[in-house]
Amino acid sequence: MQTTKKEIGLVWFRSDLRTQDNSVLQNAIKNHKSVIACYCFDPRHFETNPFGFKKTEQFRTQFLIETIKDLKQNLKALNIELFVAIDYPESTLNTLVKKFDISSIYVQKEWTSEEITTFENVQKNLPQSINYFETFDQFLFHPADISMGFPAIPKVFTEFRKKVETYSRVRFSIENTKAEPIKDIINESTIPNLKDLGFDDFETHPNSAFPFKGGESNASKRLHNYFFETKKLGFYKKTRNGLVGTDFSSKFSPWLANGSISARTIYWAVKTFEKEHFKNQSTYWLIFELIWRDYFKYISLKHQNNIFKIGGILKKDYQWQTDKYLVNKWINGETRSSFVNANMIELKKTGWMSNRGRQNVASFFSKELLLDWRIGAAYFESLLIDYDVHSNYGNWMYVAGVGNDPRDRKFNVDLQAERYDPNGKYQNIWLQQVLF
Repeated sequence: MQTTKKEIGLVWFRSDLRTQDNSVLQNAIKNHKSVIACYCFDPRHFETNPFGFKKTEQFRTQFLIETIKDLKQNLKALNIELFVAIDYPESTLNTLVKKFDISSIYVQKEWTSEEITTFENVQKNLPQSINYFETFDQFLFHPADISMGFPAIPKVFTEFRKKVETYSRVRFSIENTKAEPIKDIINESTIPNLKDLGFDDFETHPNSAFPFKGGESNASKRLHNYFFETKKLGFYKKTRNGLVGTDFSSKFSPWLANGSISARTIYWAVKTFEKEHFKNQSTYWLIFELIWRDYFKYISLKHQNNIFKIGGILKKDYQWQTDKYLVNKWINGETRSSFVNANMIELKKTGWMSNRGRQNVASFFSKELLLDWRIGAAYFESLLIDYDVHSNYGNWMYVAGVGNDPRDRKFNVDLQAERYDPNGKYQNIWLQQVLF
């Protein structure tokens, strides 16, 4: 029997760009005989922000293009067509709703200001009769399972961690099911390339610590390699503060950031590793880092737009500067610290920086140069392949002294360089780049 248009559900992909363990997608498949999907390369994501940086630069854009290509292919295997546009979601969704007589739209629930505005624009532009099914699907511990409301989220991470570890559970990953194919469906949309989005083609830097491609297929390959082929997971806690190479850390963050892999998938893979091989501090520590990721999401749910304000969630009144000369010195790796400089050059040339590097350059920016931390956060948003709004602003607030660090620490970048790059190997790799 041929599927009628009224039986079609629409999945609007945003930062949940996967088919595996995707409750938004599976809800649509469960409730409709057939499903279509869409993704919009929103022009607003490529505009210049108030601090003078393009919101999304070439590195994350390339990773996103690769991700959408993979998503389209994987959705095809579930009999779902992905419609792609370089356009505003409110316009694209309106077209698809009319063409396929859509009455239900499925979407991952977002809560930060820009995402809320976009969702409101969509609602204003579509018929009031449309049903929206928003689902929280980017957590390790689902909001319904943490035994506390958002206002009760603790001020300090350790308290949050102990509560969720004691009283909460991680949901099992969701098994994929297929939709029924739509007969004679026509999809003339195409996935853009870099030039379509205003960028020149580029080659991945040979020294990049993140030479990987986007998409859930590549996320799965990386997980399998890091856990089960090389068993590097078993040494994660010892190597996670490394600076050089691909394997000092898991490198899952870019795929997590755009939803190519779920935190649940990683968690249950750790549990499988522990069952099949061994359990130690390193296997726990990777889960520990996933809980940190959750924590910053809950902090943004609790404090809303305060995470974007200069006083942060503590509403502290520091004397911040906006000196463009100093900002550019930091961006271009021309500060007094060779360690900071090396990290900033790596970021500029690859779109990547280690966790240790991020803490140091952010502390130097806010605590030594005394610059408005939001400028640094906006620059990270522009350049980082693994930009995630909650982790980015949560970490910047933390380091700047307006967030969740009860000790308000300042990193001694000189001592940090001696400790983590004692032979200058990392600094030599990137400082020589300024000569070329």
